[in-house]
Amino acid sequence: MKQHIIEVLKQIEVDYEVKVLYACESGSRAWGFPSKDSDYDVRFIYIHQPKWYLSIDQKRDVIEISARDSISIPIDPLLDLSGWELTKALKLFRKSNPPLLEWLKSSIIYYQSYSTIDKIRELDKAIFSPASCLYHYLNMAKGNFRDYLQGNEVRIKKYFYVLRPILAAKWIEKYNSIPPLEFQVLVDDILEAGALKDSVLTLLKRKIAGEELNLEPKVDSINEYLNKEIQHLEAYVKSINLEVADPTAELDQLFRITLKEVWQDELVELFRD
Repeated sequence: MKQHIIEVLKQIEVDYEVKVLYACESGSRAWGFPSKDSDYDVRFIYIHQPKWYLSIDQKRDVIEISARDSISIPIDPLLDLSGWELTKALKLFRKSNPPLLEWLKSSIIYYQSYSTIDKIRELDKAIFSPASCLYHYLNMAKGNFRDYLQGNEVRIKKYFYVLRPILAAKWIEKYNSIPPLEFQVLVDDILEAGALKDSVLTLLKRKIAGEELNLEPKVDSINEYLNKEIQHLEAYVKSINLEVADPTAELDQLFRITLKEVWQDELVELFRD
């Protein structure tokens, strides 16, 4: 599948006149608990040719294959690709956007070119906003807890929609740093040995084995833990500092460097005209 993903990324470059800077896995495969029929959730960052940026009109800054966009070669039905244009990505990076930070932390990297991503990673500690990330994970956990785990019977996979953001938020509270993607790492570090951890690990094994859609009685100990931690984190997030230094000047410079690094010949030609 990796070779197919690279072929698709190369075709995106041709069809959309862009250069892909980075592509990684962002879904259950990156979290460490894919089932046998899990999609490949590929997320990527790309940059347009210089002329695209020299316009008075704001243009679409995402590519979604095959949700909205298409390419000129067939793609595997398990493959889901979504990409952000570089300036969009940098604006979200400035806000400490958790999905983007997770892309940068992914252990499954399909493609990386040029120096941009390494330079972004050098800045992630400086721009990291614990409050912004905590609110993101807390709101995700609250919404999923309300929508999926209130009935007497629930589907196994829905527990992970709440457990993972809660454990990620607990990691931020504990270490004041970007949490890892891997669910097992979060479980091992955050949950103490005991019945609760055993129940979570049992669910994890069952999900990986393909039982994720089973509807069955809810696990009271997990629900109680999640409810308690949501209340705790709601109080905690209000107590932390919201101020982070503005990295805009550095990110502007990073964009200019990337534009020059990727499209040097096109820049020369553009301004020759």
